[in-house]
Amino acid sequence: MKRLYAFAVALALAACSSMPSWMPGSGWTTLIDGDKGLENFERVGDANWRAEGGAIVADKGKGGFLLSKRAYRDFDLRAEFWADPTANSGIYMRCSDPKNLTDKTCYEANIFDQRPDQTYATGGIVHHGKVLSPQKAGGKWNTYEISARGSKMTVTLNGTKTAEIDNVANASGPIALQYGSLPPKGEPGGAIKWRKVQVREIK
Repeated sequence: MKRLYAFAVALALAACSSMPSWMPGSGWTTLIDGDKGLENFERVGDANWRAEGGAIVADKGKGGFLLSKRAYRDFDLRAEFWADPTANSGIYMRCSDPKNLTDKTCYEANIFDQRPDQTYATGGIVHHGKVLSPQKAGGKWNTYEISARGSKMTVTLNGTKTAEIDNVANASGPIALQYGSLPPKGEPGGAIKWRKVQVREIK
């Protein structure tokens, strides 16, 4: 009996030690957790953000963002998302002008499988970091892991590094989650769903 108890304790300790570092209690702040978290953001634009089906969802409007109420300098970010194959979305970071959110005032980890120029499609950092390993996110749940350290930013999608740059000019800024329309006609893009968004500041 004692041996069985000791074995069970050992298994429990091993499970704890193998838990991913992003779990609560290891320095991470959860911005979205299932259908909770809208209060952590300001709404920009006319996207119809709402809590639905265990996620934060948008699927209508000309375009909009969920803008974090805080700015971040050096950080790790983890986001679980589901994208329609026609979705035009992304994670905007270190936005230098929160009143003018664009892929030129921010650094965008793109979610846009059908982007006309695939150079900066899903997995790329728009205008800055070409896609190193082409990926498709449409129709499934995905995980973005992003690291920002000084002038360096690295983007990993579903365990594969997809972009890396070392010329980030913006020192800090808020994070924004995008719902975008489809060029060139500006028609609404497909749905984007955020199931988990967590950030860990690096001091």
